[in-house]
Amino acid sequence: MEVDFKQVLSAKKDLVWSEIEKYLKSLGKYPDYCSIPPKYQDLADFNQKIISDYPQRKGKYLRPTLVLLTASAMSFPEQKAIRTAAAMQVSEDWILNHDDLEDDSLERRGQPCLHRLYGKELAINAGDGLQTLMWKILIDNQSPEIMDEFYRILNRTILGQTAEIKWRNDNRFDLTEEDVLFILESKTGYYTIGGPMRLGAILAGASKKQLDLLYEFGKLLGYCFQIKDDLLDLTSDFAGLKKQLGNDIYEGKRTIMLVDLMRKLDAGSGIRLKNILRKTRDQKTKDEVAWVLEMMKIHGSLVYGEKLMNKYAKQAKSFFNKNLDFLSEQPARDQLKTCIDFLTERTH
Repeated sequence: MEVDFKQVLSAKKDLVWSEIEKYLKSLGKYPDYCSIPPKYQDLADFNQKIISDYPQRKGKYLRPTLVLLTASAMSFPEQKAIRTAAAMQVSEDWILNHDDLEDDSLERRGQPCLHRLYGKELAINAGDGLQTLMWKILIDNQSPEIMDEFYRILNRTILGQTAEIKWRNDNRFDLTEEDVLFILESKTGYYTIGGPMRLGAILAGASKKQLDLLYEFGKLLGYCFQIKDDLLDLTSDFAGLKKQLGNDIYEGKRTIMLVDLMRKLDAGSGIRLKNILRKTRDQKTKDEVAWVLEMMKIHGSLVYGEKLMNKYAKQAKSFFNKNLDFLSEQPARDQLKTCIDFLTERTH
């Protein structure tokens, strides 16, 4: 029977959202010793509103779905994994909040970013509120092993973000493909794929060898996921959710495609590209971004990214078949395998 991974995501989203919603509602409840005086209730309601904003927009719920599917594929009851999956999703929402601030992004999930609605200070505070909520869910989860893995996932993700921001702010023009893959391993390989799968496996009592194999698989599929994401940023409106084409160019983000273009341009065009990248988001013009996109097309950088993504997808499939036989329970195993094609073929 053919698996529709979109339907899988939708079903898992409903399960996990129900858990997250309960925690979001608890934000407005304070114990008697620190109860909110009636005159400040409107302020407390506003606080709850902005903290709940990104979670309520929802996303694909890929990460919590991978937690649930991996646990199920190793015979661990899905219901007992929902709280871990909920914490994983909430982590995404606060990270995206802070990420949008750091990049001064315009939109998130089809709506203005939180800092563009309420200002940077309140947006940072809302992200802090979500991170606090994530740790509360993990405390209630009562699993030191899961808590420890969350620390390692987030610690490596923050390192990847440090590298990305620093190299962008330093206007590095000498980055290699290896450098970009280092960021991708940290921010996507571990955080988006390997980490969620390891969480599900930890719940199921996985061995160190099994957990190491999941990390390696996560690297391959994470490369694939992020290159696809960056290609979509350059070529797609994310199914109508994104108004600005080439957002990564406005941000000066060092992607596989940009690094490929840098090594292919002649001296004159290379100087022009560097001058564009030195500008802030607001200083870059639409025509300048369009020129960079056109150069990527002319010099085959978009095609190169596509080929690289397909290479990693092929490697991920082979790795899954050869090394992840311990993910054996159906239908979860087939659903996980289908995820590979879904990530390479998606339109947003």
